[in-house]
Amino acid sequence: MASADLRQELDCSICLSIYTDPVTLRCGHNFCRVCIDRVLDTQEGAGAYTCPDCRAECQERPALQRNITLCNIVESFLSTRPDQEETGIFCTYCVDSPVPAAKSCLLCEASLCDKHLRVHSKSPEHVLCDPTTALGNRKCSVHKEIYKYYCPEDAACICVSCRLDGEHRGHLVEMLDEASEKKKEKLRNVLQKLTTKRAETEKRAQRLQERRREDQGKAAGVIETVTALFRDIRRQLNDLEKRVLSEISRQEQRVSLSVSDLIQQLEIKKDELSGKMRHIEELCNMSDPVTVLQEPDTGDLCDTEDTERHDNQVRGAGDLDVGLISGTLHTLSDIITGINTGIYVQEATALLLDVTTAGDTESDIITGINTGIYVQEATDLLLDVTTAGDTESDIITGINTGIYVQEATDILLDVTTAGDYIQISGDRKTASWSYINQNHPVTPERFQFYQVISSRRFSSGRHDWEVDVSKSVMWMVGICYPSIDRRGWQSHIGCNNKSWCVRRYNNHYYVRHDRTEIRLPDNIPCDRVRVYLDYGAGQLSFYSLCDPIRHLHTYTAALTEPLHAALWVADGCITICGGVRSWEKLP
Repeated sequence: MASADLRQELDCSICLSIYTDPVTLRCGHNFCRVCIDRVLDTQEGAGAYTCPDCRAECQERPALQRNITLCNIVESFLSTRPDQEETGIFCTYCVDSPVPAAKSCLLCEASLCDKHLRVHSKSPEHVLCDPTTALGNRKCSVHKEIYKYYCPEDAACICVSCRLDGEHRGHLVEMLDEASEKKKEKLRNVLQKLTTKRAETEKRAQRLQERRREDQGKAAGVIETVTALFRDIRRQLNDLEKRVLSEISRQEQRVSLSVSDLIQQLEIKKDELSGKMRHIEELCNMSDPVTVLQEPDTGDLCDTEDTERHDNQVRGAGDLDVGLISGTLHTLSDIITGINTGIYVQEATALLLDVTTAGDTESDIITGINTGIYVQEATDLLLDVTTAGDTESDIITGINTGIYVQEATDILLDVTTAGDYIQISGDRKTASWSYINQNHPVTPERFQFYQVISSRRFSSGRHDWEVDVSKSVMWMVGICYPSIDRRGWQSHIGCNNKSWCVRRYNNHYYVRHDRTEIRLPDNIPCDRVRVYLDYGAGQLSFYSLCDPIRHLHTYTAALTEPLHAALWVADGCITICGGVRSWEKLP
């Protein structure tokens, strides 16, 4: 098996790295002990435990058996890797116990310790060199003679026979030591140039770091200004709320007292009317006509004007002051108008604010533009992610001229690419991990496991979108070419040279491309990720939308294909928030 194939077989399918303390499940699949423990922990309470590879189920938590054979293979593979120290070279003739070699004889093709070196032949044809295992590389493969010359015409080391009778006969040749010194001189010149270039690069990096510190200082001033602004707005709103609630309470108490007085008066009036009603009933029951006729007239007992007067008092007492609500709305309108007209918020160019770093609501408040299209002068931008793809000069100074327009359009997931353990929501914004195999139809564009890409692709311009990852503890967010593999673990974003991603695993954050992984600081709260793509400049940046916004990493590459947004989830769900915002320079 080739070394690359062996290396791939030694990768854990969960962490995608070489096995660490590999263990085996009953189904025969192998995983790192720490990785499978974490997966089984997440499956507790689900009713069954399943293998992440074949989905084989068992009711009880499976026992983990250490795979001793695989452990030995991993250790052997690591011991032979190029970055490991080479083993020592021992004397060929010391067979009883290994003794370190002092020299190697090119003629004898043997290594000699100090003891055997003293009795070794001193004749000129026995050429001694530092201990080496590659003795055959120092001899001509045709004549089996030691190399003594170098042929510049064919760029090859040759022996005496090659020079006199072989294919190099008649060529202008040099002694090995002389040719080696010439090449060393060339290498020294190259080294000098590289040293100079590295020094220049360090100076440029220092200048950029100084510029970044200056920008951070300016940003701190902007943050302080905006914080004070919104603190003042909140104070005004709190004061207004207290005044309005206090006035409503006062009016409610006044109305309540007035209504209580009227109720008391009406109770008295009701008692009076009840007495008169009893008196009239007594008159109606009398048989003596003289007594009835001598009783005064009772027509004034039902005084309509008196009834209307009480009704008006009740209606008047029950009315709250509508002017209070109108005044409150007017005050709120003044505050909002002040925000939109620049009374409370300075111009964006003076504050050095960038709507690309704020959500839609915050952008509306800052810029006062509510039409869905945001226009912003770029002459004095500080925290502008659209400069990620510019030259070094533009990175330092920002965008010097022009106006950029931003329009939000939808970005949806392509359900035909979703893996067998991925469910896509009805609005095609959310990808959820499923314990159950969805058994999607197998097609060339469908991924095998936990991945899905967007239906929209990007082949020009500048774009950014956001992904909510707060409901998952194991995820990847990135972009990829449409030609990415769809089967096997090499199809995961970041595990090949056709994709880039930021990911969370084992409570740590990483960025990854072509299986090369960079660990990010652990103190970054990362519940929402922003992906920014500058296709023309070949740059891809990741941001954590915490408070404050943190830049995670920027990749630069020569882009050769259109790009899709890509999501990978193995726990919970992740969601594309809103749409994609595109930035183009206005004519």
